[in-house]
Amino acid sequence: MDRFINEIRAELGNNGDFHLQRDYLANAAVMLLGFNTLIDFAKTRTVLHKHAESILLQDRPSENLWQAIGELIEDDVKKAISSIYEGKLIIHFENTGRFIIMEPVSAMLDRSVTSPSNETVIQGALDSFTERIETNIGMVRKLVNSNEIRIESFSAGPSRKDKLSLLSIGGQVDEDLVKGLRDHIERNIQMEVSDLQGLAKMLGFPAWNAVSKFNATELPHHAVQCLKKGRVLLFVDRLPFALILPSLFWDMFAVENDRNFPLPIMLAIRAIRIIGILVTLISPGLYVALVSVNPEVLQIQLALSVAQSREGVPYPVLVEIIFMLVILELILEASVRLPKSIGPTITMVGGIILGQAAVEAKLVSNLLIIILAATTIANSTIVGFQNSVSIRLFKYAIVLLAAIFGILGLVAGLVFIAAYLASLNTYGKSYLYLHLKGNESNGG
Repeated sequence: MDRFINEIRAELGNNGDFHLQRDYLANAAVMLLGFNTLIDFAKTRTVLHKHAESILLQDRPSENLWQAIGELIEDDVKKAISSIYEGKLIIHFENTGRFIIMEPVSAMLDRSVTSPSNETVIQGALDSFTERIETNIGMVRKLVNSNEIRIESFSAGPSRKDKLSLLSIGGQVDEDLVKGLRDHIERNIQMEVSDLQGLAKMLGFPAWNAVSKFNATELPHHAVQCLKKGRVLLFVDRLPFALILPSLFWDMFAVENDRNFPLPIMLAIRAIRIIGILVTLISPGLYVALVSVNPEVLQIQLALSVAQSREGVPYPVLVEIIFMLVILELILEASVRLPKSIGPTITMVGGIILGQAAVEAKLVSNLLIIILAATTIANSTIVGFQNSVSIRLFKYAIVLLAAIFGILGLVAGLVFIAAYLASLNTYGKSYLYLHLKGNESNGG
């Protein structure tokens, strides 16, 4: 066996799925190399032989035959090993240093396009992105159907195995935004990007931001509409969603599927989401402020009713509400981790039993259970899971300020949150930035 095969065997021979097979192609002895977990060798050999026979029947020179099958390389073992790891088929001519890198028939490792599992769609397209980056880009191309779309691809990570793709539409997107993204990716191309924390580090985003700089969606229609409005899409191989940049505050309230409803209904739905975020932020802190610091704000009948609901509770309001908020966070986290078949039932029954038992044991008041239930429901109206998690975090800061300064602390907390959101920007684009085109100003 020649030197080329020996070097590859020394590097890859300890992999149980490494496949080495002798074959003949156009009367030339060749060796087929690849991973049988990534390549369907039976179908690939059939395609390879049919392709070779059809070219031979046309009396083409052998050099054209090899170039038609794939990329012809001269004596580059590192290139061959790298291509094998990427799932390519190596066709090596025996006793020479030449080989062909062929795109094989891949093993069926990717799931097909299915309905979205994390985003509910009403009266809209029911396809969603998959883990395969080529499929995701193809879905976007099918919907855009424009020659202005630009796709820039990168190979990132220490071994350059992680694929990234940057999509934008020329004439619509801010070129400074695209340039900033491209420069950071090229500068930090060696960084690992298998998760969003690694990607945020590559793009130069602060690690301790409470608000995500990405607006993730698994809906191709929503991603394409953002693309047409001057945003940038970022795909990462093996992540089944598109990352929309820059992420804006208005993304918490608006989704493109809203436009499938009449205008008054669309505005009403978005108004409900705005009310939801206000209830989530204000109601726990307002309860603490009115009960522990500023009870004089309430009418005497309401103040007496609130005091009666807390009769027998042995600790301050702040301890009471923090205790119940932590319990709610545990229930929400359990609902995510439990199997879908039993998760909703266990968390619903557990929440009801736990709340009723806590009230009867005089550990919390009836009014607090009502407020926390309304807060949890209101938090679910916010668009995007990462956005709802950020709001859940902010309400703790407001509760602490309200416990110390009352109504003044509640207002100060809202001001601090607004100032923090206003300070966020993505390559010069403020988080509070609104961009309405002329032909869309009447549609919201």
